[in-house]
Amino acid sequence: MKIISIIVPAYNEEKSVLELYKDIIKSCELLESNKRISNWELWFINDGSTDRTEKMILELMKLDNRVHIISFRKNFGKAAALQAGFRHVKGDLIFTMDADLQDDPAEFVRFIEKIDEGYDLVVGWKQKRLDPMEKRLPSKLFNTVTSKMAGFKLHDFDCGFKCFRREVVESLDLYGELHRYIPVLAYRNGFRITEIPVHHRERKHGRSKYGIERYMRGLLDSLTTTFLLRYSDRPMYFFGRIGVLMAVVGFLICMILTIEWLCGQAIGHRPLLILGVLLIIVGFQSISTGFVCNLIIDKTYRSSYREDHIKMIQ
Repeated sequence: MKIISIIVPAYNEEKSVLELYKDIIKSCELLESNKRISNWELWFINDGSTDRTEKMILELMKLDNRVHIISFRKNFGKAAALQAGFRHVKGDLIFTMDADLQDDPAEFVRFIEKIDEGYDLVVGWKQKRLDPMEKRLPSKLFNTVTSKMAGFKLHDFDCGFKCFRREVVESLDLYGELHRYIPVLAYRNGFRITEIPVHHRERKHGRSKYGIERYMRGLLDSLTTTFLLRYSDRPMYFFGRIGVLMAVVGFLICMILTIEWLCGQAIGHRPLLILGVLLIIVGFQSISTGFVCNLIIDKTYRSSYREDHIKMIQ
């Protein structure tokens, strides 16, 4: 039987912590009674809360030794919170969920059933989302753009309610806003991903921590993730294409100017001449950068095994 770990990032959620803990206990005890799991642990990641969130969690720890806390001195964001949790959990399956009571722990069993079908990561899909319109519309746009860029479709990349096999979380390295792109990063590492509709509850306490600014930062991180997904192990495809294109355009410009010079026209004062030469130089520099990156990647892969890319069958 499995041991499950639940990671809950929390920022100023003092009114939600106790109720969420009770919901989690109810669901985990049901899983234990049905022999679906053998044990469980709950990790709260206090992300620099300024209210009584940390105190509430510490009180829960005194009552239940399955409850743990990692507390940040300041607010570092959800990616850092998840990364800290990933490095401390001991479970075979890892759940992540938000602390605002909108994720329903009763869904744990459905996630586990999907994992048992052979998937490595199961993402929640808030099919009937109970958030205000100003949050739903940017999210819909974000998921549409991310699906196009990533090359596979999910309805809700950014849903905080997920279930992972342990090897998936061990392969992740989160920072910035990359928690939004966990499915993309897992897909890049060759893991099997699917989604299930989940019950989404209305927010009872506090207010959402997400705004337009976070979606803007997320857009920039999406460019980073797309680059990593497509070119991390073959950088020449990126730098080489750019370099060849620039060099060819520069060569054509210089060829046209040379023909004009042979026909008697002065070209020394033409800005186009400088542009053509510059494009050729920068193009070759870009190609050279691709070669150097390929050499580094090749040496890295030869000197060590990429265990996070290997599925062991025994």
